[in-house]
Amino acid sequence: MIAATAHPRRIVVVGYRDAELLDIACITTALEIADRYAGRTAYQVSVASAGGRPIHTWTGLLLQAQQTLEEVTGPLDTMFVVGGLGYLQAMDDPVLIGHIRRLAVQTRRVASVCTGAGILAAGGLLDGHRAATHWDHAEFLSRRFPKVRFDRDPIHLTDRGVATSAGVTAALDLTLSFIEADLGAELARNVARQMVTYLQRPGNQAQMSMFTAAPAAENPLVHRTVDHITTHLDADLSTAALAALSGVSERHLTRLFLNEVGISPGRFVRRARTEAAAHLLTGTDLTIETIAGRCGFGTAETLRQAFQTQYGVSPSHYRSTQSSSHPGPQRAAVPPPTTTVTAAPAG
Repeated sequence: MIAATAHPRRIVVVGYRDAELLDIACITTALEIADRYAGRTAYQVSVASAGGRPIHTWTGLLLQAQQTLEEVTGPLDTMFVVGGLGYLQAMDDPVLIGHIRRLAVQTRRVASVCTGAGILAAGGLLDGHRAATHWDHAEFLSRRFPKVRFDRDPIHLTDRGVATSAGVTAALDLTLSFIEADLGAELARNVARQMVTYLQRPGNQAQMSMFTAAPAAENPLVHRTVDHITTHLDADLSTAALAALSGVSERHLTRLFLNEVGISPGRFVRRARTEAAAHLLTGTDLTIETIAGRCGFGTAETLRQAFQTQYGVSPSHYRSTQSSSHPGPQRAAVPPPTTTVTAAPAG
């Protein structure tokens, strides 16, 4: 990769037939708003396609390319390769792959959104790398490109200068992280507020929330156990206690959870407690010690360790950067979530 160029930063977003429109829009809209807050043209953004052809997006809308990919030359600041169901054909397009490889060596920062990671992988740009992608395509891409370690969990990550992200709206999280690196945290927060979006999820935050994931566990015993876990986070939720409550052996309960939920009871409990703590950190003014006790961690240090493992940041850092009330007036305390948790994806 080459050194950063002077402002304005040249940004190219690479599209193709059946690309995801939201992948493109999240990038271009965030960068345009960043320009407005910067009070200057900080980013010179263009959408490019092979032959300059209009991009028939997967949603059926037609997007006019602004540049012919063949005519794009470096140096570039950033190249985004977006995702979409058309990535399957794009990975096998030698012209598209060739131009992406050519531009990669002339670009300071190479990035992909969603299944765009598969296109980078097809060009050999992710060999030996860890890469984020849409959770529903990670297994397929792992089989297709065994030299790449695809991770279905992070929102976005950077490995050796190449940034990759999860699906669709994760493009916004990745772009906000770039804006923060380029123009500062305050301007990035202003962009996030203008777009009425969550204030920058940490890159290591899991793609699938345990409080919104689907479908629900089909086995009645697992369903009852999950309900008990999520409504009794401060209780004894050891596998032994849960097995006794369910009237089965620990081994059988573990086998049922692995089949139905994709993870062991212990790991499910830890995730549920950590996510409940995340909700309380950003939704209340409770102390970290109080939150740790309410969510069943016992001590603030145990909560800190669990948080670092799941989100890659400390609870205090998460609260200071993710709370929608920061900076601003404090909010009233609320109880921990009691919503029935549905089955989380394996991983």
